[in-house]
Amino acid sequence: MLSKELLQKVRQIQIRTSHQVTEVMAGEYKSAFKGRGMEFDEVRLYQPGDDIRTIDWNVTARTGVPYVKRFVEERELTVMLMVDASSSGAFGSLDKSKNEIAAEIAGLLAYTAIRSNDRVGLIIFTDQIELYIPPKKGHSHVLRVIREVLGFKKSERSKTDVGNALDFLNKVCRRKAVVFLISDFLCEGYEKPINLASKRHDLIPVCVSDPRESSLPPIGLITLEDAETGEAITVDTFDGKVRRTLEKLSLMRSEDRDKNFTSSGVDSMRVSTGANYGDEIVRFFKRREKNIF
Repeated sequence: MLSKELLQKVRQIQIRTSHQVTEVMAGEYKSAFKGRGMEFDEVRLYQPGDDIRTIDWNVTARTGVPYVKRFVEERELTVMLMVDASSSGAFGSLDKSKNEIAAEIAGLLAYTAIRSNDRVGLIIFTDQIELYIPPKKGHSHVLRVIREVLGFKKSERSKTDVGNALDFLNKVCRRKAVVFLISDFLCEGYEKPINLASKRHDLIPVCVSDPRESSLPPIGLITLEDAETGEAITVDTFDGKVRRTLEKLSLMRSEDRDKNFTSSGVDSMRVSTGANYGDEIVRFFKRREKNIF
């Protein structure tokens, strides 16, 4: 049974994503992600200029008139949404936390995929696998995916283990899939799993961040706590050196992460809790389409 609060959130996501999944986004998605190949559609009469290699000799022999085979792109894809629900995602300095933004991104991508008649699956992870929903089609299935993402709560502290989640993905998803890995990537040791998963799947890391993770305002003494370990430290934000150190560390972490993505040959997307994620996704689709062609 859904609580009134969760039901309201599901409806809000449904309304918001339905509005954002316009013809433009659906078209960009189809252009950015190609099908698995070509499949037979029909035979039709030969026309001057047709490739003679497409002639259907069996039909031609039966009718005495040349016919050719017509093929169309096999469009159906499997889309896996991997959503990091660890404790670090509970942080948010604006209206919504990183976990909330991750859930909305997952909802938008799920609606976009279903609109293209693709299958959608879900993996929610922390430092372990919290939930797995096998890929399926259908509007009701998408609502279940959104409901599970929005309703997921971890009572105790939980860390992030991207590598473990990718290992699980490779076990349950044998065929190639389009995989959106939505996380803040505040962990280590995922370089090799990213590289291995990218060889089997079309892997797209979606990095969710908050502006205050890289820049602090000068407001005096504040206590910073690691949501995953509970470690805390008090810093003086009036001290410019402290603020510059934080910015430098954040930049180094981002650069190391991006280098890993580049070396693995994966396209990645960055989304801030302070930005319009719908616009970011459309820009990514357009950029990816250019890279394909």
